[in-house]
Amino acid sequence: MRVVDLFSGCGGMSLGFQDAGFQIVAAYDNWQPAIDIYQRNFQHPIFKKDLSTEDIVPELREFHLDMIIGGPPCQDFSIAGKREFRGKRANLTLKYGQIVSEVRPQWFVMENVYNIERSPIFEEVLTVFKSAGYGITKHVWDASYMGVPQMRRRCFVIGKLCENDDFLLDKLLSGLSNERMTVRKYFAGKPFNVEYIYQHPRTYKRRAIFSVDEPLSTIRSVNRPIPSNYVIHSADKTSDLSKVHVLTTKERGYIQTFPESFDFVGTTSSIEQAIGNAVPVKMAEFVAKAILKHQDEGDVA
Repeated sequence: MRVVDLFSGCGGMSLGFQDAGFQIVAAYDNWQPAIDIYQRNFQHPIFKKDLSTEDIVPELREFHLDMIIGGPPCQDFSIAGKREFRGKRANLTLKYGQIVSEVRPQWFVMENVYNIERSPIFEEVLTVFKSAGYGITKHVWDASYMGVPQMRRRCFVIGKLCENDDFLLDKLLSGLSNERMTVRKYFAGKPFNVEYIYQHPRTYKRRAIFSVDEPLSTIRSVNRPIPSNYVIHSADKTSDLSKVHVLTTKERGYIQTFPESFDFVGTTSSIEQAIGNAVPVKMAEFVAKAILKHQDEGDVA
């Protein structure tokens, strides 16, 4: 299937769908550091466009698409900061829905933070999708049950024209692992002699030290060393800070399930932000494979 990725970032969603066997024909984003990374790692074009103001519907129609995928910017919905459910970036979610409804590919996939379900924009964009004729499967998933060593919860909205709602839910549920992916299991075979990892928390009310025998918390856009005055949290996995490792930028890319061959270019701060904003590759691949399974069964029927 021919796919375009909107709000592609550095390419986590694109790579996951590409690894599953989809043909990504183009991507769109408006942040140059992410575009630079994307261009380094993919053969198809990525276009710099401000989708809040520029009309790309005519050019999207020229691609003869089967699917649009994408993760509109989520900061206005995120629990990490002040929620502004009517902010500029929240409106980009509605813009995504409007583009899909005008192009009307057979499929679409939209990813966002789980907190989007509490926003009025979410109900509005679902109405846009339904009015365009899409059956909707929507659910909040934990990436650690999809092969990602990270307790990252994300909302996926998957649509197909002329389908019933929840049409894909059973296939997604049946594919989930019975156990969470741990850091140790995911890093098996790599030279990674580490037992404990520091993951800078959003607030010091949360723990920050994890064992490699569990998934990490959500990879965010900042990567900081252990503060000199860090106070051990009751849930931290060790109190001996000499045994605790702070992930490198490349290792954070691994936790987001980017392969070793993926080339992150740019300043350290921009790379960290691109990694934190990305859809985990294996999470996207999991969703893509469920879609292919549904499509294949439909073709047989």
